[in-house]
Amino acid sequence: MRVNRAWLGLVVLMLPTLLVAIDTTALLLALPQLSADLGATGVQQLWISDGYGFMVAGLVITTGTLGDRIGRRRLLMIGGAAFAVLSVVAAFAVSPLMLIVARALLGVAGATLAPSTLALITNMFRDERQRGRAIAIWATCQFTGGALGPVLAGFLLQHFWWGSVFLVAVPAMALLLLAGPFLLPEFRSDQVGRLDLASVGLSLVAVLSMVYGVKQLTVESTPVVPAVALVAGAAVGFLFVRRQLRLETPLLDLRLLRDRPFTAVIVGLVFAGVAMAGTGLMVTQYLQNVLGFSPFASAVLFAPMGLGVAAGTMAAPVLTRWMKPATAIAGGLAGSALGGLLLAGVGGAYALPLVMVGITVLALGTGPLFALGTGLVVGSVPPERAGSAASMSETGNYFGGSLGFALLGVVAAVVYRGRMDGTSDSLAGAVAASRHLPAGQGAELLRAAREAFTAGLHVTGVVAAVIFAGLAVLILTMRPATRTTPAALPDYEATRS
Repeated sequence: MRVNRAWLGLVVLMLPTLLVAIDTTALLLALPQLSADLGATGVQQLWISDGYGFMVAGLVITTGTLGDRIGRRRLLMIGGAAFAVLSVVAAFAVSPLMLIVARALLGVAGATLAPSTLALITNMFRDERQRGRAIAIWATCQFTGGALGPVLAGFLLQHFWWGSVFLVAVPAMALLLLAGPFLLPEFRSDQVGRLDLASVGLSLVAVLSMVYGVKQLTVESTPVVPAVALVAGAAVGFLFVRRQLRLETPLLDLRLLRDRPFTAVIVGLVFAGVAMAGTGLMVTQYLQNVLGFSPFASAVLFAPMGLGVAAGTMAAPVLTRWMKPATAIAGGLAGSALGGLLLAGVGGAYALPLVMVGITVLALGTGPLFALGTGLVVGSVPPERAGSAASMSETGNYFGGSLGFALLGVVAAVVYRGRMDGTSDSLAGAVAASRHLPAGQGAELLRAAREAFTAGLHVTGVVAAVIFAGLAVLILTMRPATRTTPAALPDYEATRS
């Protein structure tokens, strides 16, 4: 009966995990339609699309530790209720400013969900093997949601107005609020002390500045503003680190990084995010602007990347029956390196099959890292610090993704401009310019631009392969711990309230 209730509780936890991931990517297809309806400018569109992710990235550290203090189930319920209400507000927004504010507040609510769900899993599953399977399912929901977000948005936009993209979250959050109090345990720690507001402010400013800086590197014509944001973020981050190391009960327990296996997994999560985000950015543009698929068709063709990670996370616990977690993680990352090399060979008549196989293999190999690595992170700390560990894991994911868009996007842009000899800054610009040229000149410009962009994709694939190969060596060298102490976890029945 205890196990059945725990697994039913996991089903409830899957709802916010899936919906947060869907909400992150579903807006990509809805953005043109809602921008036209609301009359949003280019800058307003940028804030509508990025405001949610900024707030999630900036607040996940605070909310992960806040759950340890006020109760993880309580924080999850508050966040779920706010997410449902704000989804309705966003769906019926009547101006760009109203939607920007709603999206930012949705990010605040979303930041409470992921660390709370992950930390609760450590309380609900005392058995190490069961906890590993539960975390694998949790990770699967994250990546499945990210893959299905654009596809679901495309379906909804064909039958309903753009607000339906937001309303999908409402029934799922309602079910969470109804079933959560009965199926989820409450857990709070009496040893974490008061919430340090100065640390909250420093973490928010540091993360938002850094994420803003790396994102703007891909869109600003001059790097001055992004560079200032990065320097300011790094300076505030330094102050944040110093304060955490001096506090008796820090907002984020950075002393956990003294553990080599813990640090190896966090580094792996960050750089895997870099490689996946960078290749994802290039592949989606390649499908649309080089192979000529529509945005919706490109979303469908790109879905195997998210679904590949989902399949890899589900298979990860099975692999541990025959090998150590470190070996499974490193082996998967070696497979991801192979996927990157496949992308480096894309071109010709077999371009589409190579892209599809490449992103699938690359994504499949990262599954053990996201499933087993996340399990090692939250399983290597006492229950009262699970929220802090979960927030570090989530921050690594978000920061790695933002860094990947910026860094690999810049690398690809440099390759493109070099191949075009300064005649074009971007493939999208070349496509637009070709429409105003005579047929022959336009066709020649498009041919050269597509070849240059494909070269950028090749370089991105090689860089991703190098990153994954390096992470495989790092994981084997650091040898992450394979054993935790389930007995230290509180009894599931005893924590229900």
